[in-house]
Amino acid sequence: MQKKKFIFDLGILLVLNLLIKPFWTIIIEPKVQGQIGNIDYGDYFAIFNFSLILNILLDFGLTNFNNRNIAQNSHLLSKHFSKMLSLKFALGLFYMIISVLVGFFLLKFQFKLLVILCINSFCLSFTLFLRSNIQALHLFRLDSVISVLDRVIMILLLVVMLLHMFGLQMNVMNFVYAQTIGYVITSFVCFFVVLNKTHTFKLNWDWAFNRMILKKSFPFAILVLLMTFYNRLDSLMIKEMLPGNIGNEQSGIYAKGFRLLDAANQIAYLFSIQLIPLFSRMLKNKENIENIVKLSFTILITPALIVSISTIFYAQHFFEKIYTGDTLGYPILAVLMNCFTGVSLTCIFGTLLTASGNLRKQNYVALGGILVNVVLNLILIPRYQAMGSAVSSLVTQLITGLLQVYLCYKVFHFKVNKRLLTSLAFFIAGLFFINYFTMDLIGKGGNAWMFNFVIMLIFSVILAFATGMINPKSVFRFIKYK
Repeated sequence: MQKKKFIFDLGILLVLNLLIKPFWTIIIEPKVQGQIGNIDYGDYFAIFNFSLILNILLDFGLTNFNNRNIAQNSHLLSKHFSKMLSLKFALGLFYMIISVLVGFFLLKFQFKLLVILCINSFCLSFTLFLRSNIQALHLFRLDSVISVLDRVIMILLLVVMLLHMFGLQMNVMNFVYAQTIGYVITSFVCFFVVLNKTHTFKLNWDWAFNRMILKKSFPFAILVLLMTFYNRLDSLMIKEMLPGNIGNEQSGIYAKGFRLLDAANQIAYLFSIQLIPLFSRMLKNKENIENIVKLSFTILITPALIVSISTIFYAQHFFEKIYTGDTLGYPILAVLMNCFTGVSLTCIFGTLLTASGNLRKQNYVALGGILVNVVLNLILIPRYQAMGSAVSSLVTQLITGLLQVYLCYKVFHFKVNKRLLTSLAFFIAGLFFINYFTMDLIGKGGNAWMFNFVIMLIFSVILAFATGMINPKSVFRFIKYK
């Protein structure tokens, strides 16, 4: 029953996000960047990532800890919620102070833009914390709707600006304000949903409780901090290492490729937050998790490989379509999108390590990821600019992803599935073969590439079934299982 519910809820989550988030990524954000310009957008993108890097001060691991804790002990929601909320607001104030001190006084960022982006980060973190309670209670369908609510609101506001309705113009600050409205409304919705699930609620500050929670969540905090660093440091290093407007411009060009990767990563992330409470509860009940891990791996890694490998062949066409003829930076997309495979591994096996409490090993992996990322960026950015950062990201994500796979096999004593590894090898080789022979199958001019791309997708899906990456009998059995 767990498998059937997991697949059905995951299906709802993916459908909603595939309806809304690609529209944001492929249409709205590129149009916004086109009207703002690479230099101004690159400046915004670097400060935005800075606000996310310090996001750990907002959360301190509370969200992951809470998700795992409430999933295993749902009766604690009413007891802990009001106390943790007080702690969350205190961390928010601390985050704002540190962000201004470092961002404005040390890095010389624009004060107004920095403050608003930090407010946005707080609202986003607050929403994720509230959603962790919803996920821990296994209310996945409700969480699926909430997961796209902020984007829906932002899209509506930004369409008005892009069309210059009511005299509104598109600029960096209006773009940021639209995000603020979306995040604030979503936070209120989440708050009232969680409040409805609690028996009692009263904000209060409990020193003993807060010390206990911070101590228990500290390993989660370190993990989130380390992973955020090697995921978000690139654009900031590009801006700071390259002189003048070159840094802002290269950061903007990098953002054009990273945008599509980030959209793909969000799907993988949504997948992982469904797995955390599922893994946590199964581990607590001492259930066999090997089958659900294998199922999760094949469900996520199959489309991840299709997306990653096909982008190598179609990156220029994607840029021409999304950025209306502008192909500046498409090789960066071809490299960056292959990070999606490494991220997908992390979202499965890293999530399993988190759910089992094996955070020390995971923190070592994340620390190694930062060292690899920073060293490669220091070497490659001065010579290759944004492309150098893209290469360092790819190497980092693949290394950290594979290390987490290895750790899971050691910690949980999984058997090496030679049949799955053979299927995986044939699937990867087959994808390169299919893409190479179909990319010019109908022709090269006009929109012929779209027909070639569809043909490639059809053959890739057939290949997934033929190699056993997707087992029709297993999928049918999981869906029909009662």
